[in-house]
Amino acid sequence: MIGIRGAIAEVQNTSENIIQSSKNLFTEILEVNNLEIDKIISVLFTLTHDLTEAFPAKALRELGHTTIPAIDTLAPNIEHDLKGCIRILVHYEDNVNVKHVYLGEAKKLRPDR
Repeated sequence: MIGIRGAIAEVQNTSENIIQSSKNLFTEILEVNNLEIDKIISVLFTLTHDLTEAFPAKALRELGHTTIPAIDTLAPNIEHDLKGCIRILVHYEDNVNVKHVYLGEAKKLRPDR
């Protein structure tokens, strides 16, 4: 099993923006890593405390991935963290050449990528 990380930041605190940003992030991880949906074990989303209007895991359901176990949780409330940040950890059953995905302002989290 492997884990594939990603994040997107500067997400506006509306249900539509949280869900759409989560869809974009998850879809990008699928595409750049060439993942097969049936090999995804589970997905963990975290949100910064300023995102209160939607659960990111709902994005998976709206994309039609109703069999993937997913959960949302709050990220630690760290001073000077990025605002409007959604992070993701995809647990995958195969070994692939992992490409972690950082979109928007979240690129600042991993300048090495």
